[in-house]
Amino acid sequence: MFHTSFKKILFFSLTGLLVSTPSVALTLEELAKRLDKLEQQNTFLLQENKNLKEMVGLTNEKAETAIAASEALADSTHGIQKLANWADKTTLGGYGELHYNNLSGKGAAADKDQVDFHRFVLFFGHEFTDSIRFFSELELEHSLSGDGKNGEVELEQAYIDFDLNDQHTARAGLFLLPVGIINETHEPPTFYGTERNPIEKNIIPATWWAAGTGLHGELGAGFSYAAYIHSGLSVDSGFNIRSGRQKVSKAEANDLAATARLKYTGVAGLELSVSAQHQEDMGQGLVPGLESGHLIETHAIWSTGPFTLKALYAAWDINGSAIEAVGADKQRGFYLEPSYRVSEKFGVFARFNQWDNKAGSNSGAAANSEKEQWDIGINYWPHEDVVIKADYQYQSNDDNNEQNGLNIGLGYQF
Repeated sequence: MFHTSFKKILFFSLTGLLVSTPSVALTLEELAKRLDKLEQQNTFLLQENKNLKEMVGLTNEKAETAIAASEALADSTHGIQKLANWADKTTLGGYGELHYNNLSGKGAAADKDQVDFHRFVLFFGHEFTDSIRFFSELELEHSLSGDGKNGEVELEQAYIDFDLNDQHTARAGLFLLPVGIINETHEPPTFYGTERNPIEKNIIPATWWAAGTGLHGELGAGFSYAAYIHSGLSVDSGFNIRSGRQKVSKAEANDLAATARLKYTGVAGLELSVSAQHQEDMGQGLVPGLESGHLIETHAIWSTGPFTLKALYAAWDINGSAIEAVGADKQRGFYLEPSYRVSEKFGVFARFNQWDNKAGSNSGAAANSEKEQWDIGINYWPHEDVVIKADYQYQSNDDNNEQNGLNIGLGYQF
């Protein structure tokens, strides 16, 4: 904007020019009008300049906002993609089983009339890379755990597999041992009978897990193997193998164990397997008269059409003066199980079980220790991953402590 002093100087200069130059025909009035017009134009230009500056500032702000929004969208997209990749490499599964047992006791065996949600299990797995994988299994038994409750929460598996090549894999962590038929595969739709068979329960003893490391893989021509060094049993002075499972809960590790399995599946419908375990001190140095022990387990599964036959034998040979004195230095058992898949949804089975946890050399101390159990029943699969079971068990035990009656179960896996 023009200042007043400048206008005055300009006015008098032009006036003098008009007076001294007669050829200029502008009057003072016209000159004043032109000055006003110039002032208006100058004001307009200044306002336009201000407007332009404001517009440039607004445009920069919009550009910054757009850039920020673009970056936020990129971050969000990256996060969503990362979550999608994580979900694609993470697996969730599980299984569970509800049991009803109505058994009549004989001798010291009590009557049993119970409903029990025996197991609720969740699987979690994750693939870090194509060659490094994690797997875990978390189990709640008997619905409730804690002080005074019937159940417990157990971590049955938590291990990492490292592929060394296409045939061989290293494993480290907490895992199920490669012994028997149901120890590694025990989801309810995969086997007959409401309860797991007594041989693998009382002799092997399933479900049996440990912490350690080792290798598993393929040898070719239908042969596969597994070999591990791991935490061992801690059998107490009662010499019950099942109670010796430490479940990797502050487990005594004075003496480790080694387990190996060789399996053959080179013929369609046939599986042959042998497992062996050795532990130098079955009592972890805590039980006098209890020394080394080894387990041998072998089984065969033959399927042809709807017919399947399973046979399993397992035996412990344990050294030590104290365990020999009660005849528990030899513990063994076997079962035979034929089954027939009537249709896609129905199957029937029968199973004969015989076992003895005191089959040792001291026959006097081990008298009346052999047990037998017959099971016969039906499985109904409304879906391949859901099963309803019903079976009758009959025991004939040398000690006359028997439970006979009906078992009904509902099971699932996903």
